[in-house]
Amino acid sequence: MTAVFVTGESLKGQDVKWIDTRFSLQDSPQGRTDYEAGHMSGAIHWDLEEDLSDMTKPSGRHPLPDKKDLKELFRRSGLMLDDHIIVYDNGGSPFAARAWWILQYAGFNNASICLDGYEALVGAGFPADQAIPQPNRTDVEPKWQEDIFASKDFVKETVNGQTGYTMLDARSAPRYRGEIEPIDPVAGHIPGALNFDWEQLKQNGIFNLQSDVKDQLTGVVKADRPIIAYCGSGVTATPLYAMLKQNGYEDVRLYVGSYSDWITTETVDKEVK
Repeated sequence: MTAVFVTGESLKGQDVKWIDTRFSLQDSPQGRTDYEAGHMSGAIHWDLEEDLSDMTKPSGRHPLPDKKDLKELFRRSGLMLDDHIIVYDNGGSPFAARAWWILQYAGFNNASICLDGYEALVGAGFPADQAIPQPNRTDVEPKWQEDIFASKDFVKETVNGQTGYTMLDARSAPRYRGEIEPIDPVAGHIPGALNFDWEQLKQNGIFNLQSDVKDQLTGVVKADRPIIAYCGSGVTATPLYAMLKQNGYEDVRLYVGSYSDWITTETVDKEVK
């Protein structure tokens, strides 16, 4: 099995395809600006809102693009299913994990998230430049992995006790409890969901692969439980999804629409279940 997370050090001397996913939720163009100012040599750029979301859809704040649009993204990016792909951002951000999950969903079986952000990779001696690559277009055919995707209907069935899955909310505890809600119009969480703040996955600004994270995760939900990870918009739940997979949780799905999609038609539970 390909590692979920890798260090820059482990990549030295390897031939990889880089994907730069740097982004700022506060300043949408910033990621592209940073990419154009310098990136790993040969890296393409995937933008959270332009490439990894379809912002025209009503299903949450960062809806998943249609499969045909994702296939076109992969093809113009010059990717094949067996390519050794390394996705990076600034380190400790959720954007590389979002791209990585989409690659997993599409059946790319040799993709990993780099623990090190761009500056750390440059500091470690990896070549960087400002050249914008023009990949050779491919005819790749994704092999969609529906068993890692949770539709809204599947989540409804889960809430109704029909699937055996446990919902795991990646937002902060106060937002989960409905005490504060800075973004969405309704506070609370999906009924029955447990909570694990994705920020707890980090140590010194990067994702923590030490055993204490696994201990914290299993303290909330055991590794043999099937899980659906979600957050506010389907972005910060992806590091939680990735870390669950890193720590041996076999049956994990992502609710991409997440809470911002759920509240469009549902009455939410404002009490911790």
